[in-house]
Amino acid sequence: MNLKPLNDRVLVKRLESEEKTAGGLYIPDTAKEKPSRGEVVAAGPGKTADDGKLVAMTVKAGDMVLFNKYAGTEIKIDGVEHLVMREDDILAIIE
Repeated sequence: MNLKPLNDRVLVKRLESEEKTAGGLYIPDTAKEKPSRGEVVAAGPGKTADDGKLVAMTVKAGDMVLFNKYAGTEIKIDGVEHLVMREDDILAIIE
């Protein structure tokens, strides 16, 4: 299934969470938090400003991003969990 986000929305694939801590302890699935990092899969064209001009997106497909813990709407595409969120929910681009 192909999805093309509209306006200032972004399709993000979450990165897998760590299996063990820095000290070497394994984290059970029930104790894991959902990661707040991901890869941008697709981005919309941008937001329309009050004056009618299109404000281009800052992020693009392939960018690694950091986002709010509760950002976006979860969807599954071909069995893989993704998030659809607004660009405003993205906190930073990881370089």
